[in-house]
Amino acid sequence: MDFRDTVHWLPLCIVTIRNLGLRLAWYFLQIIVSAWYSISVVGNLFESYFVSCGILKKYKSLHLGNVRYLAIVIESEEAYQISKVVKLLQWLDSIGITNVCLYDMNGVLKKSKETIFQKLKKAKSIEEVSEVVTHGAPDHMTLEFLSYVDGKEAVAKAANLIFVENLKQHNLGGELDVQVFLESHLNEALQIVGSKGPAPDLLLVYGPVRSHLGFPAWRLPYTEIIHMGSLNYMRYGSLIKAIYNFTKVHQNYGKFSLY
Repeated sequence: MDFRDTVHWLPLCIVTIRNLGLRLAWYFLQIIVSAWYSISVVGNLFESYFVSCGILKKYKSLHLGNVRYLAIVIESEEAYQISKVVKLLQWLDSIGITNVCLYDMNGVLKKSKETIFQKLKKAKSIEEVSEVVTHGAPDHMTLEFLSYVDGKEAVAKAANLIFVENLKQHNLGGELDVQVFLESHLNEALQIVGSKGPAPDLLLVYGPVRSHLGFPAWRLPYTEIIHMGSLNYMRYGSLIKAIYNFTKVHQNYGKFSLY
């Protein structure tokens, strides 16, 4: 091999070694991340088990004053598992959560509410009570059922009401002034059409996606959202931990929470 061949071979060797090093570094990084994730999952499983068994004493005292209204978003495919939904509600009832909103996009839970009420003897629909009790300890759980259609219809009704009210304030034969609509106008319209329900303090999402899946946005101004994973793998300990962590949040303004 002469000098000319060495000059051509050396850069190729350097590039090959560099690529090999980068690939090994990438594989090493993947191993570290996978190991960390596995350790985290196992740790959460053990912690959930210890919480369920009552071994971790700090989770025994839940200050539920900050959880006056709880919303649960469930992915529609998983919402067909009514037995799991009922079990989740029974857990919440045993914890002391009395006001719960159940939501899925396709209205699966809304269609199954009769079955849910049959399983939960003391539960009542939000339509049956004159006002949601946010103080004290009522002897029943109040349930609200929502779907994506409810929010869509609410916005349409509110927009129509605002438009009609705007027309009343102007001469129909003249030109309408350009109006600036604020959030307060929409909230007032939603209140009038009966769609401005209680704002949840905490929203738990059960499903593969970290999203509220179309839950009415106007009811989530200061709501804390926690992704709980799949409903198939729901755990009592994880539920307790999520509620406990929320109750320990420092609140500066209204219901706005800072960790």
